Amino acid sequence: MSEVNLKDRKEYLRSLKELDPDIYIFGEKIEDITEHPMTKPHVESAALTYELAQEPEYQELMLAESHLFNEPINRFTHIHQSIEDLVKKVKMLRMIGQKTGSCFQRCVGFDAMNALYSTTYNMDAEEDTDYHSRFKDYLGYIQKNDLMVAGAMTDPKGERNKLPHEQKDPDLYLRIVEEREDGIVVRGAKLHMTGMVNSHEMIVMPTRKMTENDREYAVSFSLPIDQDGVIHIFGRQTNDLRKMEEEKLDQGNFKYGMVGGESLTVFKDVFVPWERVFMCREHDFTGELVETFSSYHRSNYGGCKVGISDIIIGAVSDLTIQLGTSDATHIQNKVAEMIRLAETLYTGSLACSTEGSETSSGAYFIDPLLGNTVKLNTTEYIYEICRLAHDIAGGIVATLPSEKDLKDEEIGQYVQKYLQANTDYSSEERFKIIRLIENLTGGTALIESMHGAGSPQAQKIMLLRRANLKQKIKFAKELVSEE
Repeated sequence: MSEVNLKDRKEYLRSLKELDPDIYIFGEKIEDITEHPMTKPHVESAALTYELAQEPEYQELMLAESHLFNEPINRFTHIHQSIEDLVKKVKMLRMIGQKTGSCFQRCVGFDAMNALYSTTYNMDAEEDTDYHSRFKDYLGYIQKNDLMVAGAMTDPKGERNKLPHEQKDPDLYLRIVEEREDGIVVRGAKLHMTGMVNSHEMIVMPTRKMTENDREYAVSFSLPIDQDGVIHIFGRQTNDLRKMEEEKLDQGNFKYGMVGGESLTVFKDVFVPWERVFMCREHDFTGELVETFSSYHRSNYGGCKVGISDIIIGAVSDLTIQLGTSDATHIQNKVAEMIRLAETLYTGSLACSTEGSETSSGAYFIDPLLGNTVKLNTTEYIYEICRLAHDIAGGIVATLPSEKDLKDEEIGQYVQKYLQANTDYSSEERFKIIRLIENLTGGTALIESMHGAGSPQAQKIMLLRRANLKQKIKFAKELVSEE
């Protein structure tokens, strides 16, 4: 009998209902995230990752073989075992992005698991700890139960020019406040937690390289999202109150929402048993963990963001047919530029995967220089793709009347009459495409493209660190050497 319980969509939704997390929005507790209008679209987006894994057409990308017990598992719980795994990950992310037009929220936990796998191996080898075996036990639990894991890295940080131990409020970086025989107690918070509220588990990591004086902040562990003392405060998004309305079309992407449903997660003196602790004061390894996770995560953007870009390009192209501008040279040039930018991001993600290598743990790691280049390009290319979409679609993206006006018995006739373009399309079809473009290219989505997986400056620091400038100087000097 198989050890693995591969969940389908219904089982995933049912498993969320069995949890009892403290989740708040607008000052009120959410009782059922699978039904609350503010969270339901994000739940549905993640649910698709379970649904696709059940369909034979997608299983080559969605499933992998566990190296722990040689059975099929959801790829989002897998530790990369080859270059092929790294490449399939990118292809999977693009495919799911094409189907959701949104964030499907499992990448952060996926990357956290892979980063911890190799980092705990290295810690054990150097520090004579047993973190790696602990983590493998936890990983087996996640794989066998097909659980969704959120990754939690970003701390509030307080004053950026001060180290964690220098902050006036010591809780502005998550820290260990007590060590007991059976585990540790932690206090603090994590920001921008993608998919946290509809995950089963979380993996917490330090947000930066720590010094000797910051040892209490050098901590990594896992917890169920409904652990006592954990509070999740759901974040607002652009036009989010549209989710509360009966009408759907004004949401644009009403089935899967926008971005990933981020939250502020607070830890009020939360107990963590030792078997779930994967780093405890080993400050020398915080830099490795942060860099490994960040590189994995930044390499994703040429997958998922390109899948969403495919939809933007498709929506804009459909709109140009409706408007009768699809054959205009300047429109074709702009669409071609959107395609070039998207495919450049995709090739970058494929390149950092194919240039990956095996780590001492046996897991495979992408090329971090190329992975960080992908994300830095994303901070520019996605903005340009969206700018071109706005250019082509026109000002109506920002001024379109509401769905209520479109369908109103009295004034709806005017909205429909004056939205009409190509008579092969209804006014409602044009309305839907305009709203979709607004959703995919609006404020929250753009900010995530800029700051998700770290700000542009973080990638530039990594490029300078990884580019081997001394070798490049040597190349230059050899060319002008007279010897």
